[in-house]
Amino acid sequence: MRWRSPAVLHLLRLWLLAASASSAALGVLASDLSKEPFTIRISCGSFDDIRTAPTNTLWYRDFGYTGGRFANATRPSFIIPPLKTLRYFPLSDGPENCYNINNVPNGHYQVRLFFALLDNPNLDSEPIFDVSVEGTLFSSLLLGWSSDDEKTFAEALVFVQDSSLSVCFHSTGHGDPSILSIEVLQIDDNAYNFGPPWGKGAVLRTAKRLKCGSGKPAFDEDLNGIRWGGDRFWLGLQTLSSSSDDQSISTENVIAETLLAPNFYPQSIYQSAIVGTDRQPSLSFEMDVTPNKNYSVWLHFAEIDNGVTAEEQRVFDVLINGDTAFKDVDIIRMTGERFTALVLNKTVAVSGTTLKVILQPVKGTRAIINAIEVFEIIPAEKKTLPQEVSALRTLKGSLGLPLRLGWNGDPCVPQQHPWSGVDCQFDNTKGNWIIDGLGLDNQGLKGVIPSDISKLQHLQNINLSGNSIKGNIPISLGTISALQVLDLSYNELNGSIPESLGELALLQILNLNGNRLSGRVPASLGGRPLHRARFNFTDNAGLCGIPGLRECGPHLSVAAKIGMAFGVLLAILFLVVFAACWWKRRQNILRAKRLAAAREAPYAKSRTQFTRDVQMTKHQRTHESVRSSNNESSPHLLS
Repeated sequence: MRWRSPAVLHLLRLWLLAASASSAALGVLASDLSKEPFTIRISCGSFDDIRTAPTNTLWYRDFGYTGGRFANATRPSFIIPPLKTLRYFPLSDGPENCYNINNVPNGHYQVRLFFALLDNPNLDSEPIFDVSVEGTLFSSLLLGWSSDDEKTFAEALVFVQDSSLSVCFHSTGHGDPSILSIEVLQIDDNAYNFGPPWGKGAVLRTAKRLKCGSGKPAFDEDLNGIRWGGDRFWLGLQTLSSSSDDQSISTENVIAETLLAPNFYPQSIYQSAIVGTDRQPSLSFEMDVTPNKNYSVWLHFAEIDNGVTAEEQRVFDVLINGDTAFKDVDIIRMTGERFTALVLNKTVAVSGTTLKVILQPVKGTRAIINAIEVFEIIPAEKKTLPQEVSALRTLKGSLGLPLRLGWNGDPCVPQQHPWSGVDCQFDNTKGNWIIDGLGLDNQGLKGVIPSDISKLQHLQNINLSGNSIKGNIPISLGTISALQVLDLSYNELNGSIPESLGELALLQILNLNGNRLSGRVPASLGGRPLHRARFNFTDNAGLCGIPGLRECGPHLSVAAKIGMAFGVLLAILFLVVFAACWWKRRQNILRAKRLAAAREAPYAKSRTQFTRDVQMTKHQRTHESVRSSNNESSPHLLS
């Protein structure tokens, strides 16, 4: 045993406290976390920002959801935040609905969800559904969850890598998923590092977190924790089991080595403990787990028992499911003195449905435990290629997919809940999921096929038959080189068949029947059925050029068709002008004939003769008058 005088011990304690603060600061700086951690809390279904007692916590109004409806909430547990609204997702809105939170700094996060029930007397059953974060399924709400405090929330530690976080709720057909609140709390990048395979390839689900020796539950904020440690919920526990003979102890002494990076454990969790008794010196803790999973177990110790003041006075082994995880644990020897925190971590594979921890004394007095944390280690799902996700979302909008299909979140993960009508395959080369099939036949689609469908370059079959899709067949379809089956039958497609479809060397089935297509079938497609391919172009009145369809006339280019239309227009204009001129001339001829006919009538003739006689008489008189005048004036002229 190492000897330390009281003065030395006092100085050492002060040094440890200073070192703790320095280590915490260094941990923050090492992860570039010198600022306040990113924190966002959402009150689902709320139209206003809310603050809740006793810590005046800010909850933002509801945002980022893909669907669902808001309602008043009934909180089934006292640990749930005092919020009054929730958001629920009817199955008619789709089997998958998500919250997509953008502008989240890349890093490590504690994501916690609280659930509640609709405040509706007509609904007497609790919904059963699954929850995923970043495409990884981490929680399943089972029957009876609303009656168990620990099951009214779900918590996961996850890495954000693309500045956005998605949390999705997957219906299982038993009630409408409902969510009361979402918390996204940034923690230290190295928090809960249990060794390989820890990191961005793993999600930690909080299975159990116990504060021993105290029956009062608490959050880190209640325990004066540091925000970089998140806001963990510690369930108070005064005895490890109802049949055990253990007892609780506590202290007011300061505990050294707390609030250290990367986990930043608050001091309060070490100021109480459960210890064995003389009659039953060992301690035993047992919990239900999912079989065939890996679990990370974190055990917290501090020697706060006044009856233990030196090394070798309390030595015990830690057994997990019968295997020795830690041998000869001596808290004072391992920490250097009393009232100093000690954390032990072990990863175990569990094949059964029970995880059991036994603290077995081997020397000295009884066993002791201050706190317990258990996490399920879940391999993080690889996501679908981003460009293919983007293409599917464009397709969703362009085709007008009904709400009942959902199509929210990631198309391929979690693997238990892929999108309806989407076939996925994992590409080992790219390390991502890819889309290799679309089956959206008979879904009541009424939009158009976007050209962006060509971004789904791994498609092997497309079936959009039996809908009301309009517009042209995109030329870009001919660039999906892996395509083997293309069924667009019984829609309302128009225009011509793109020549590019003839470039699909692997195409074996092409169904374009039952549309409004026109023009010549590309020659590269017309001969393909001779090579064991099956093509169907029937029930398209405007198609021609292959056996079974009408013969095509001379093939005209677009420019030629425009020229012909212009010529026909000129011809029509000429005919209109010619007809107008002919009609005018005809009217003139008819008018002249009417005048001539009028002059040949008897009355007209007598009147004309009378007029002529009058005119001749006037003419003779005028002539004689002129001659007489000339005779009278002649002499004057001669003279």
